[in-house]
Amino acid sequence: MTQLNPGPHDVARILGDLNSGGADREFFAHAELHLPRLHELFVRLYGERADGLERLASVVDLARRSWTERPRALKALDRERDSSPDWFESERMLGGVCYVDRYAGGLSGIRDQIPYFRELGLTYLHLMPLFESPEGNSDGGYAVSSYRRVNPALGTMEELAALAADLRRAGISLVVDFIFNHTSNEHEWAQKAVAGEPGYEDFYLIYPDREMPDAFERTTREIFPDDHAGSFVQLDDGRWIWATFYHFQWDLNYANPAVFEAMAGEMLFLANQGVEILRMDAVAFIWKQLGTTCESLPEAHLLLQAFNAVLRMAAPGLLFKSEAIVHPDEVISYISPDECQISYNPLQMALTWEALATRDGRLLQQALERRHALPEGTAWVNYVRSHDDIGWTFADEDAAELGIEGYPHRRFLNDFYVGRAEGTFARGVPFQENPRTGDARVTGTTASLAGIEAGDAGGEDRVILAHALALSTGGIPLLYLGDEVAQLNDYSYAERPEEAGDSRWVHRPFRPEERYAQRTDADTPAGRVFSRLTRLLEVRRATPELGGNELVAFDARVRSVVAFLRPGERGFAVLVVANVADSAVEIDALTLSGLASEALDLITGAPVWLGAGMTLAAHGVRWLRVRTR
Repeated sequence: MTQLNPGPHDVARILGDLNSGGADREFFAHAELHLPRLHELFVRLYGERADGLERLASVVDLARRSWTERPRALKALDRERDSSPDWFESERMLGGVCYVDRYAGGLSGIRDQIPYFRELGLTYLHLMPLFESPEGNSDGGYAVSSYRRVNPALGTMEELAALAADLRRAGISLVVDFIFNHTSNEHEWAQKAVAGEPGYEDFYLIYPDREMPDAFERTTREIFPDDHAGSFVQLDDGRWIWATFYHFQWDLNYANPAVFEAMAGEMLFLANQGVEILRMDAVAFIWKQLGTTCESLPEAHLLLQAFNAVLRMAAPGLLFKSEAIVHPDEVISYISPDECQISYNPLQMALTWEALATRDGRLLQQALERRHALPEGTAWVNYVRSHDDIGWTFADEDAAELGIEGYPHRRFLNDFYVGRAEGTFARGVPFQENPRTGDARVTGTTASLAGIEAGDAGGEDRVILAHALALSTGGIPLLYLGDEVAQLNDYSYAERPEEAGDSRWVHRPFRPEERYAQRTDADTPAGRVFSRLTRLLEVRRATPELGGNELVAFDARVRSVVAFLRPGERGFAVLVVANVADSAVEIDALTLSGLASEALDLITGAPVWLGAGMTLAAHGVRWLRVRTR
């Protein structure tokens, strides 16, 4: 066994072995480019390991073999993406997300929906966890028993690969969740680890007694206290194993490079099935260190960068999307061309709902001014809501500048969105509510949270306003499929034993067939929301200024108005203004005097005169093409 050498000798040795072994010329070029970075990361992660060099060489050989097996069509896609590295920043990008079984029954049903996806304009389809997982409660599929087998109720891996090819031909990139912080307790690795099988005994963090778990838990936090206390659960034989989330989700030990290699193999396998984007789940939790919170440690970033380097060798067209619902400063730390190229934007999502509840746009406006900018070659994934709960992830220090105290404000927002506050229009449901502390998160579909379920007069407008913001701030806008026809909460989840204890199922309804049938009927909420939303999608596709990520905040000098400019060419820009109040407001002429008086309303197609100011309706949104003076 050989330790890693900080100098260039290890890289030269591995490249020499590749060359003498007759490695494919294209792969060798990838390795020459990315192996030095991978080696540097391995030195930092595993430099003290006696088997460091051998493990690195094994990972590179794994990448070589995966490239050899990579289908010709996917290699062609790699080259295409290499020539257009900003492909995911286009104004034509539009994402959709759904559960396979709930939306379409199975993978064959998803294939049948491709014509509708094209009608909607999707270029990105995120299928929620679809791998083999335990029966009953599997955390919605986030407890994976095999990354190489599809849940038999949904289809097969062969069907998934065929679907990926069909989607690719339709111009739609397949996105799947990659749950790599943990596996289910039924995974083959987990069973072998518990049995003490050589090579697997160090795949998870298992301790004989409470000494080490107690030491770790002095600084870690409980994620799902309703499921189990602390960060560990007890095995049948009395030992303790790390389980950050549910008791059946066991955390992997990435301090062992064999775990890194095994997970890299699973990523490469999925890449060769035609998956184009991996949603990297729970990225903040993947490295453990005694005496810390075990969240967002430096090694977590090094691991993601190392995985990225491996994929650049063997599947260079694939992207990583980070899922980090943490402090805004930490969210952005995962985003770079060498780590995760795209990322959920949880702050904008949460503050959109905050603004609608308070009828005050200042926190969202502040976030767009301060926390929207990203490194070149990256993009936000902007969404109104997801499969998960809404947590109020704004920074307390940001709120304090506006005279808002974080803790009571979060309590108010929780009460508002679960229907307990005066003046609420929302019909949400609390998730993981702690009666002692008042801590909770919120669940609910967009239509139910926005007021449509309650019959509020502003409900439909709020749905459109929220989506208009996600569609106009840049990056990749993401629709939760069914929300485009104003689907409501599904309270029947409480009647299904495997779901009853998790209120997030209330906003994961089955495909709302009746609402889809009404999508062309202007006398229904489904028809009105669909018509207005698809108009926004049409306009976005035709508006280059709405691509990319560049955004310039615009002070409308009205507390309820969120406003910004999306710069374009030749002095033109798109001015986005959105009024979160329940009544109309005026933006005066002086505020708009930095813009030419003639403008074009892109949504209506009508000319607009700004010289006398502008009236913005209650919950109104306008996308105006303007010339800056």
